Amino acid sequence: MPKLTVEFNDKMNEILEQLAEEKGTTKVDVLRRAVALYKYLDGEQKDGRVSITRDNTIVKDIVLP
Repeated sequence: MPKLTVEFNDKMNEILEQLAEEKGTTKVDVLRRAVALYKYLDGEQKDGRVSITRDNTIVKDIVLP
């Protein structure tokens, strides 16, 4: 499995720690989920199933577990 080294500023690290703690998981898992969600949203937008307007209004509700 490839390894990546990523540097985040203190604020981003705090956000990752908070999300991981709230979900009872690790920062790595939060990042994996974020990438998966990004991929999903990108596919939905490309296929026309979700629309994001210029003012960043999302025209479809997405519920996260």
